[in-house]
Amino acid sequence: MIPVLYFISMINESYTEKTAHLARIKLRDDEMEVFKKQLLDILSFVEKLKELDTYGVEPLTYELGHTPLREDEEGQCLNQEEALKNAPQKENGFFVVPRVFET
Repeated sequence: MIPVLYFISMINESYTEKTAHLARIKLRDDEMEVFKKQLLDILSFVEKLKELDTYGVEPLTYELGHTPLREDEEGQCLNQEEALKNAPQKENGFFVVPRVFET
């Protein structure tokens, strides 16, 4: 396994930009430095977690059996205009999203 500290030394502007792109986050130049610091903080925390002695600690598991569901209740719906109000892209009354499957 490659140590996390190796990755910390690799975090530069292009790595930060690529990570933001993969996360679908648009950042201004001033936000890019903040994001880079946050990435470093996360990786440093992961490195710190590796110091914990977990010998003899049983893994945490849940046995739900089924997923609890709430009862359906009739309620007020958004009209088309309200639903599309904050959409980053819309066309002919529909959301525009990236293509998932090629035809």
